[in-house]
Amino acid sequence: MIIKRHLHWSLKTLIAAVAIGLGGVMALFAYDLGRGFTGLHPGASRQRIAELEQQVLQLSSERDRLSAIANAADSSLNIERSALQQLALQVKILSASNAQLKEDLAFFESLMPTATGPAGISIRRLTLEMAAPEQLRYRLLVMQGGRAVRDFSGSLQLAVTMSLQGRESVLLYPEEKSAQATSFKLQFKHYQRVDGELTLPAGATVKTVEARVLEQGKIRTHQSANL
Repeated sequence: MIIKRHLHWSLKTLIAAVAIGLGGVMALFAYDLGRGFTGLHPGASRQRIAELEQQVLQLSSERDRLSAIANAADSSLNIERSALQQLALQVKILSASNAQLKEDLAFFESLMPTATGPAGISIRRLTLEMAAPEQLRYRLLVMQGGRAVRDFSGSLQLAVTMSLQGRESVLLYPEEKSAQATSFKLQFKHYQRVDGELTLPAGATVKTVEARVLEQGKIRTHQSANL
């Protein structure tokens, strides 16, 4: 015969609770120990987060500093670029003024012997250049030599020899009853400087230009120049 002892239910419950509690404590210990090995310990995590926040603050500060330096450098570069553009413009203006002064000097030097030179109308310094594919710029000086006793009144005519569509042709400027006719009028006692632009037919290639000074429909003098 085997004699069994029956434990009271409350004692059984207490033993089970102790076992469950002991298992929970061991599980928490193992979990905490595992987090310590993997770097996930709450203390280590908070320290790491603090370090990362500090690095973020430092990087943000460095970024702001570098951004300020870059903005200052960009502003300085823009100022220097604007100054260089202004200097280039001034150099261009001074070069143009210098060229004009040289031209005026040569012009006035050419005027000096006029009073004692041969009488009559003459054309000097006829120059040509293409301002655009279909725009011809011209410049010339019309003078009256000798001791002028009266003002000269006449007009200028330009005969442009050009190649157009494989053929050579001559166009006269200004055209009859053209609105530009007034800009070709001449009225002077000693000299008159004339300049302007001619509109050419599309595809035309200029070869030579003959400038003619007309008085009452008759040619007083003429001069030709090649482009």
